[in-house]
Amino acid sequence: MPLRSLKPLVLVGAGKMGGAMLAGWLANNLAGGETVIVDPNLHPEMADLVARHGVRHAASPADVDIVPAVLVLAVKPQSMAAVLPAVKPLVGPRTVVMSVAAGTTLRTLAAGLGDGPIVRVMPNTPAQVGQGMAVAVGNGAVTAADRTVVTALMDSVGRTAWVDDEGLMDAVTAVSGSGPAYVFLLAEHLAKAGEAAGLPPDVAALAARQTVAGAGALLAASPLDPATLRQNVTSPGGTTAAALEVLMGENGLLPLLTRAVEAAARRGRELG
Repeated sequence: MPLRSLKPLVLVGAGKMGGAMLAGWLANNLAGGETVIVDPNLHPEMADLVARHGVRHAASPADVDIVPAVLVLAVKPQSMAAVLPAVKPLVGPRTVVMSVAAGTTLRTLAAGLGDGPIVRVMPNTPAQVGQGMAVAVGNGAVTAADRTVVTALMDSVGRTAWVDDEGLMDAVTAVSGSGPAYVFLLAEHLAKAGEAAGLPPDVAALAARQTVAGAGALLAASPLDPATLRQNVTSPGGTTAAALEVLMGENGLLPLLTRAVEAAARRGRELG
């Protein structure tokens, strides 16, 4: 489905996630003139993007005078209680509502917006460069056509998967929603470890950054699973094997990441 056909679209919230998605959508021919962004404090860079594409800007939902085909809620979970009554007048009988707020359940969204089609989506910030990952779950009113709409939006900025059990969304949030931060932390600490091993800071930073970026690109392009790619780098008794003995040890990366994901999922449930 071409994004130009998804109109009108209203995006509420143009922070890091909302802005990343909008930038990707506009780059993939979303009709700027049929798009409204609602945000009282538009960042200068986002204001420039909106102006260049002819996107309408409203400071509040009360300033929007259309019933959108798609209403995207990209606000913080803590703001949702105030946002839902404000946007309810915008929701028509077949408006597809798409929420990217972590922890805000379909039940909560329906209580505020009615029993029309509602989809929870957990995207991530690599959507800024067309490499995002989004997982979606819909309520009982969502049709196959509605799923096609949401998939078209999210596939335009990365990859999309659907789950049938909303209970999985906290785990999704913990793995792919928060996951880019884990990868950035890996690059950050790999650089610091390189410095500790004697590398000049600029060389350590570049080596860590490009290694993480290159490994990610290889993982995306290869049909091989991550374990096989890891094994392909590891010579028995070599330097990589020595490092992996630490990272894969009893107190290594797996138990650490397992605890991290559990903590993120737990926080997602608390936000809900």
